[in-house]
Amino acid sequence: MTVKTWKTRPVHHVLLEILENRKAMTDMELFNEIRDEFKDLGYKDFNELLMRLEIGRKIHTTSMGRGKRRVELIS
Repeated sequence: MTVKTWKTRPVHHVLLEILENRKAMTDMELFNEIRDEFKDLGYKDFNELLMRLEIGRKIHTTSMGRGKRRVELIS
């Protein structure tokens, strides 16, 4: 039986830390980097997280074409 433990840092803090270091990246690069720490995070939850952060004016997303988005931190 595997035991799941609570993460000490919320996923939105990790996402913002990654963007602080890299400034901007594609959504898939960001998703893959976050999945290294949060294995159970699905793409639907990731999109919801991006939407909440964009509404909260923490990030800005720009469409780059077919299914690709550029995600950047707002200074």
